[in-house]
Amino acid sequence: MRLLRSRRGVVGLCLLALLALFLIRPGANRLRARIVQSVSTAIGRPVQVGSVNLRFIPRPGFELQDFIVQEDAAFGAEPLLRAQEVTASLRVMPLLRGRIEIASLSLTEPSLNLARNGAGHWNLENLVERTEKIPVAPTNKARSETRPGFPYIEGQRGRINFKLGDEKTSYALTSADFAIWQDSENVWGMRLRAQPMRTDMNLTDTGLIRMNGSFQRAISLHDTPLQFTLQWDRPQMGQLTKLFYGTDKGWRGTALISVSLSGTPGNLVVESTASVSDFRRYDVIGGGNLDLAAQCTGHYSSFENELDNVSCTAPVRDGNVSVTGRVRHPLISPDYELAVTVQDVPTQSVVALIRHAKLGLPDDLAATGEVSAHATMQRDHEAKTPFHWQGGGEARGIRISSAITETDLDLSDVSFALFDPNQHTPRARWALSRTASPGVTNQEARLGLGRFRVALGGSTPVSVSGWLSRRGYNFSINGEVDLQRALQAARTAGLPALQTSAEGSASVDLETAGAWKGFAPAQINGKAQLLSVRAPLRGLSEPLEISAANLVLSTDQVKVRDLSAKLAGTTWRGSLVRPRPCPAGCTLTFDLHADEISWRRLTELLNLPARSQPWYQFLLSSASSANYLLSLNAAGRISSDKIVLGKISGTHFLTNIELNVGRVELSGLHAELLGGRHSGEWKANFTTKPPQYSGSGKIERVTLAGVSSAMHDNWITGIADATYEVSASGSTAAECIASASGTADFDLRDGSLPLLAVGAGNTAPQVRRLAMRLNARNGKLEIEDGKVDTSTATYQLRGLFSYEKGLDLKLSRKDASGFGITGALASPHVSPIIVPATQAQLKQ
Repeated sequence: MRLLRSRRGVVGLCLLALLALFLIRPGANRLRARIVQSVSTAIGRPVQVGSVNLRFIPRPGFELQDFIVQEDAAFGAEPLLRAQEVTASLRVMPLLRGRIEIASLSLTEPSLNLARNGAGHWNLENLVERTEKIPVAPTNKARSETRPGFPYIEGQRGRINFKLGDEKTSYALTSADFAIWQDSENVWGMRLRAQPMRTDMNLTDTGLIRMNGSFQRAISLHDTPLQFTLQWDRPQMGQLTKLFYGTDKGWRGTALISVSLSGTPGNLVVESTASVSDFRRYDVIGGGNLDLAAQCTGHYSSFENELDNVSCTAPVRDGNVSVTGRVRHPLISPDYELAVTVQDVPTQSVVALIRHAKLGLPDDLAATGEVSAHATMQRDHEAKTPFHWQGGGEARGIRISSAITETDLDLSDVSFALFDPNQHTPRARWALSRTASPGVTNQEARLGLGRFRVALGGSTPVSVSGWLSRRGYNFSINGEVDLQRALQAARTAGLPALQTSAEGSASVDLETAGAWKGFAPAQINGKAQLLSVRAPLRGLSEPLEISAANLVLSTDQVKVRDLSAKLAGTTWRGSLVRPRPCPAGCTLTFDLHADEISWRRLTELLNLPARSQPWYQFLLSSASSANYLLSLNAAGRISSDKIVLGKISGTHFLTNIELNVGRVELSGLHAELLGGRHSGEWKANFTTKPPQYSGSGKIERVTLAGVSSAMHDNWITGIADATYEVSASGSTAAECIASASGTADFDLRDGSLPLLAVGAGNTAPQVRRLAMRLNARNGKLEIEDGKVDTSTATYQLRGLFSYEKGLDLKLSRKDASGFGITGALASPHVSPIIVPATQAQLKQ
């Protein structure tokens, strides 16, 4: 009693009571049947509740577990609604009078299934129609109202699934917050906030869908007055296309879609607006922002399932694009009759759209002119020709320019027309007979462009024609062009084009085609005949001059045929083939023939540096140019009628060459030199430091008199054979000589050594045979097992040669007499070795 009299005691007991009300949830399963019956009667569906608990704070009510609303059998066996937890709050005044009346139902993480059966009806239709039969008061009813009020029903963090018959689709709304209430005597209000998704894909940035509206009592859904607004806010275009089509179509931008519905489903006025800000292709940057917008109105009838009086407009600067007509079955397999009108749309707006939709166009691409067109489109699934479109238009006064590509093109007026496979006019047959792009069939309707002309520096303007379809495109280009202007125009159109300063002209018959899917690059096929082309080549001292060549572009390769070009003082003829496409490491193949190959002209062409620098420096990149020969992969054959190596010349030169990222291999190297023949194999590796070289070969029946003549000293004559195998490394000639190692077997027959005179007659000895083995090591050339058989005597030859000290050789007979040969190779000093019965002297 004392505790109850004290203020602290009273406060403590109150707090204890409040805590008990929060924590204690007494069971109320005896009321479960009444609650289930009440909810089931209200919605017309069987309801199940797992358990019921009472709650007192903050408002009297119930907590329902495992709340399930069963589905109508016509829409499947899966429940219409399922929620693990539901809070039902009671109205206080009816409770004081001894009546249980639910004021609100709050569903936590509910799962709602919206189903459509084969007859085209939705499972919520009879729920909406049932409101006309429920004699309830508004949610916020007056206190004097004796009828039960419609509860405020809300769901938090829910999920809304969509079903077609018994099959649940992959589309759903997640994080859904929704509510429904009775706003007035005959009006119910609804709101929804959710994020769209696909259960079979990982989607982000699909935006938020917000819906607000109301509907009124009516006997049937068709006659239910309604007023709804829906807004889809900020879905990203890439995620939006992935949501609808299952794949990211590659478009970027932020969309905003608003729809307003008013009237009844049988007589519904539809108004909508749609816009996309910063629209572009995923890999296109620059060019400024592009915003797209359109407004549409229409009238929908649920009785006929038809949307008629469709009128969509999209203002484009001073022009306009409009669509009018009607659509039957707009949600599933639509049939339609639509008319599209393009009126005075600036070409610059069309170019801006293309600039954001196609990769490779210059940022400053500009155009003048206007486009006007009119077309009709029809689709009827029951007709023999389910799709049909026709119409056409014209683009007038077109001028395209770009300072980046240095292009300024005037086009003749361009007419275009729509064709479909069911038309049999000559123009339709022409449009459908052109070579189809990959993935495009002749059964697709096309937009055909009439032949128009554009001046590209040739004697006459180039003729261009082509078509576009839903899946691809195809254009043909015929005529004479200036090479630079043609390359500039190609870059302006976003087509692959060489970056070259080549000048000249060409006659072209080309076709560019491709498919829209995956933004595949355009494929250019056809022929081009090059005429009088002058092309400077990076790293070479003079340009390549092509007098004629036929360029053939096919799907898998690029061929250069009938090439006639001048380079390094000689005329080259032959062919080249390059794979297409040419990924990193692809191989260029060639077969080239020259009138004459001169080592001196090659060194001048390649700008060989001073002796203090590596001789192969021309292969390497400089500060102003990219490395090119060291990254080249090529294989082929080079032949020449004549080859000039200093003062020695040869004929019938032939070799196979392989270039593999800085590695060079010459195989089958053949040439006729000095009356004989050389054959061998050589390799060089410029990817190491220092570079490495190796070679082997054979020389047959070479006339050594030619060697003596080239050295300006008649010191040897005869016919010689030799085989060699050598390797070396270095950046300069001196380094290569110092590191050289290998062997050579030399065999001379029927010759002479004019520098030597033997005997009193002072005549040069006739050499029947000279055989020796040469060993190269440590910068020296050592002679082993040398034997000289002359007409008068037989000599043993030994010694060595080095570039620093010159010759140090000895010719000796069995009696030790002979000759000593010293000095430089160009001016040797010969001295006799004096012994009894032997005498030798220099020839005067």
